[in-house]
Amino acid sequence: MIGDRLRVAMVSRASAALHGVGGLERHVDDLVRQLLEREVAVTLVTRPAVRPDEEAATDWLRDPRLAIQAVPYWTFPFAGRRGTTVLDRNTAYLWFALRAGRRAARLLADGRVDLIHGHGASTLGAVWPAPSSPLPLVVTPHGMEEFGGTDSSRARLKRVAYRPLQGAVRCCARHAARTLATDQSLVPATVTNLRVAESSVVVVPNAVDLDRTDALAGPRDGQASRMRHDVPEDEPVLLSVGRIEPNKGFDLLADALAQLQARDRRRRWRWVVVGDGSDRPTLERSIARGGLRERTVIVAAATEAELHAWYEAATIFVHPTLYEGSSLVTLEAMAHRRAVVATTAGGLPDKVRPGRNGWLVPPGNVAELAGAVESALTSGSERLATLGLEGREIVEQEFSLPSVVDRLIGLYEEVRSERGQVGVG
Repeated sequence: MIGDRLRVAMVSRASAALHGVGGLERHVDDLVRQLLEREVAVTLVTRPAVRPDEEAATDWLRDPRLAIQAVPYWTFPFAGRRGTTVLDRNTAYLWFALRAGRRAARLLADGRVDLIHGHGASTLGAVWPAPSSPLPLVVTPHGMEEFGGTDSSRARLKRVAYRPLQGAVRCCARHAARTLATDQSLVPATVTNLRVAESSVVVVPNAVDLDRTDALAGPRDGQASRMRHDVPEDEPVLLSVGRIEPNKGFDLLADALAQLQARDRRRRWRWVVVGDGSDRPTLERSIARGGLRERTVIVAAATEAELHAWYEAATIFVHPTLYEGSSLVTLEAMAHRRAVVATTAGGLPDKVRPGRNGWLVPPGNVAELAGAVESALTSGSERLATLGLEGREIVEQEFSLPSVVDRLIGLYEEVRSERGQVGVG
């Protein structure tokens, strides 16, 4: 048995500090940073870095307890364009997962780590072919977009196309000592989609580092963001954040806002979308068709500090996603005390409580989405402030990163102990 200090191989296709900002990427970075602060040694197995460190938050990359092992990610020309995601995930990503998983398994066999924590299908090579003995493996499947999220009736063609990736994620979960669901509401979908026993599924939510969130941006930063984009200080801002992909529902929100505008053209508001992606041309066509060009700002690239400045600039956060995992961006908006309009997709009902901190509508229902946004806009500043404070309290009580990481370390210790017992037996 190794010494007391825990050693973890964290396996992920991406990291925000090395590859750019995204929900999964920020989640991985937050976990690693918090683990390092707790004296846990981490080996991050991921793709080679594709951008230089841009922000002070990357200081953790120089922590002596951190090692980074880069695994090539070979894809095809024009990957990342609209229509290429399924092909990339079924080919380049799975090839990366085979190599990354084998690298992590080698670290384990050589006694350099005590356990492996994989995200998505990234540890495929550790479990295929099947290992001869149980692995100390923890798997977080995240949003399960390849299965249609929590609603298997959605995106039928996409689910068929994603069958190779589905098989890979299931293989990882089948051999995992624990499979993590990021929300209680995701447990049934995790059991059904991954075909694992409910007893092996543990809820460990994604979370927010509130100290860091507060340090990244304040009211003055929000005012500066408005000024840079000519948004008057008293004009309500509807903020949406995420990759511009079909499952995020931004085009449906554009249709909902067009309905809202048609009802009352004199009502002032501005829609700000922070993000980019292969479906941006579709979104821009929806914006043009709805006559929303003068009301819409798309910020395609933003640093983490700039993103958090937009949370501060916002009046209401609107997340129209069709299917979702935990939704870190919603937690971040709540941490910045913003009322939320969201759908009931994925783990969002665990965070957004109607009447307490926001509004929930069925995914894909344009009319109800328009009604919820209208209700939010007419609620008045005092009501929105109260909802925002309630959202912050929910994050502080249930989704604070330090407490969540403490729970995760306890889970790691359980898995390590079980491996030791198997070895003794």
